[in-house]
Amino acid sequence: MEKFLAMIKFDDRGLVPAIIQDADTSKVLMFGYMNREALLITLKEGRTCFWSRSRKRLWIKGEESGFFQQVKNIYLNCENNSLLIKVTQIGGASCHNGYVTCYYRKYLPEKDTFRKVEKRVFPPEEVYFRSDK
Repeated sequence: MEKFLAMIKFDDRGLVPAIIQDADTSKVLMFGYMNREALLITLKEGRTCFWSRSRKRLWIKGEESGFFQQVKNIYLNCENNSLLIKVTQIGGASCHNGYVTCYYRKYLPEKDTFRKVEKRVFPPEEVYFRSDK
């Protein structure tokens, strides 16, 4: 594990980009950043952990929603500066807006607009903004 961590070229903020992909469907689920600690937690626990640049803290995917990502495989690109992590998505959705993937909108250049191409799996207000949390 230490040899792998030593290979990673973290950026000047100590972060490495991570693309999260469904291990079965190959659908890209999301994109996030990991610092060394987040990657270490991911490796040890087998669930994705990220560094939130906006909240300035670690967060495990699913800690609030219960929709965790079980790590199947981790790939390192040829320049050692980005990760591809294949996961099993628990709960059917990875996007906090209630979609399977964060990439649920397709750009339509002829109209210069976007169209939703995925169906919502859950209403986000019922998962993230409940008063009983």
